[in-house]
Order: sequence, then C-alpha cells, then structure tokens
Amino acid sequence: MLIEMETRLSRHRTLRARLMLLAVAALAAIPAGALLAQTGPVSGPAPGGAAPYTIVETGKGYDRLQDAINALGEGDGTIRVAPGTWHDCGVQPHGNVTYVAAIPGQSIFDGKVCEEKAALVMRGQSMHVDGLVFQNMRAFDANGAGIRLERGDLTVREAWFRDSEQGILSANYPAGHVLIEQSTFTRLGRCDRGLSCAHSLYFGDEASVIIRRSRFEEGTGGHYVKSHAGRIEVTDSSFDDSRGHTTNYMIDLSIGATGVISGNWFVQGRDKENYSTFIANAAEGHEHSADGLTITGNTARLVPGLSRPTVFVADWSGDRINLGPNALGPGIARFERR
Repeated sequence: MLIEMETRLSRHRTLRARLMLLAVAALAAIPAGALLAQTGPVSGPAPGGAAPYTIVETGKGYDRLQDAINALGEGDGTIRVAPGTWHDCGVQPHGNVTYVAAIPGQSIFDGKVCEEKAALVMRGQSMHVDGLVFQNMRAFDANGAGIRLERGDLTVREAWFRDSEQGILSANYPAGHVLIEQSTFTRLGRCDRGLSCAHSLYFGDEASVIIRRSRFEEGTGGHYVKSHAGRIEVTDSSFDDSRGHTTNYMIDLSIGATGVISGNWFVQGRDKENYSTFIANAAEGHEHSADGLTITGNTARLVPGLSRPTVFVADWSGDRINLGPNALGPGIARFERR
C-alpha cells in the first residue's frame, strides 16, 4: 500500500513539473509587443481617430462608455473597447452585454469609478468581460473595484485587475453564477483606516463561483479569494504571496461551501496579518454545507527561508470535507478543526 501511494505521488509530481514547463513555454510564446503593451500602456485617443467604444452589431461608435451602454437599452450586444487608457466607467442596468478589448491587454480602464463603486457596475442579466485591464480603482468607502456585480451572471476571461482596493466585488445574489478564467489579480486588497477589509476577489452569497487557470499575486491586504457562495471551484491557479503585504488567507469560504479546490499552487509569504491557514472554511458562520468539499492535488509552500507553523485547511463547520493528497512543504499541517 505504501509503495503504491508513493508511486502515485511520484507520478503526480512528475505531471505538475510538466505542467509548469508548459506554462513557462506558453509565456515565452507571447509576443514581446503584447507584454510591453501590458507593462507600458498607451493613453490618449483611439488609433486613427476611432471612437473609444463601438457596438459591434451596429458598427456605431461612442465617446463615452455609458452612452454605448444606454444605446443597447434593454437589448443584448457587444461593446468593443479601443486600445488606450480610458478614465471612464459605466453602469449596466439591463440585458446581456459583452465588453471586449479590441486588442487584449491594451484596453485599460484607469482610476474612474461610477457610483463610487467600480469601473463597471453590473445590474443586468449578464456581463461578459474579455481582455480588459482595470487599474488604480479607489472609492470613498475604500472598496473601489474593477467590477461591482450587484445582479446577474458574470464571466471574466483574460482580464487583469491591478493596483486597486479590490478586483471584483459582488453583492448577495443567490441566483447568480460567476466564471473567471485565465485572469490575473495583482496588488489588490487592503485592511486599514478602520474600515472593513477589501480583497482581491470578494463574492457575496452567489449560487456558484468558478475560478480556473488564473493568477493571484502581491496582495496588499485582506484575502486573495473571499466567497460566501454556496458552491466554489478553484482549479489550476496560482497564489503567489511571496511579495504580499499584510495579507490573510489564500481562500476564505466565509460561511461554508461545497465544490472543488484542486490543481493549485500556493506560496505563503512573510508579511502576513494572519498566517494561521491557507484555506479557511466557515470561519464566519455555517450557512452553507461543506459536505463533500474536495481539496486535493494542490501544492503549498512557505517562501524559502521562512519557518513557522501553519495549516493548509482550517475548518469551523465540522462537515465531512474530502481532503485528498496535497503536496505540503515543511511547517504546514494538513488539517485543523477549529
């Protein structure tokens, strides 16, 4: 039995090593121009005097995002955002709207929030966001975000949220579903000024939250993922806290959740406000069952040279969590009931 388990773990480590090599190869394949576009964004008017926002279905351009949203009314449509740095924001009250970058990584919303909330405020049926960058979001209540989800479903792909109080913040909407794929969250969160903490991602009581193949890094306070959703899925993502400041948990399932956390890579840094666990379940209450919550196939480490006791999964619910094999570094206990 021990030999069989060791063989399985060896195969798992070999597979993860191959996946890491593939990730490095994929990064190397990105054109240098695209990388430069993300680190050194352009600003000013769209190329060739084109309007910043175009409704794809009609071809009509608009100078203000809100005008483009209003033109769709209660209908559905796609708003293409031209390359540039736009100090603009919009509120979507109706419909199903897709916001897509004309060139991924080069359409940047910078520092402007609507209703003292976010660059995009969502109250319609659904919002799809593809290839956009959100940065420098601030609000009077210290919850400035790239996206504020108040109603409906949200899908985010290949987006970058950085240098803001929060990346995405949602209200409680138990019928809502969230999907985030291949996106990056950098230097987000805060716990200061005597106000409630902000986080890289903070979801209220949604039906489900799914996060796939995404990166979280250099947090500046709060948790990297905080969720009140009844079902959670976090897979094939990385949480690099090595350069984080006053951060807390990597994943906080605040009131319990079922679902899957698998195939992720976690590194806990030195500068922590709370380093007692990587993943917390039901620390703020037990409103959702965690029976069957599966946490398996993850890798967790402390930064090199750091030695202190911590726990990979801490549970306050007492539910039947399925904690499978995970590769844990020195000083990290597997599980603790609290």
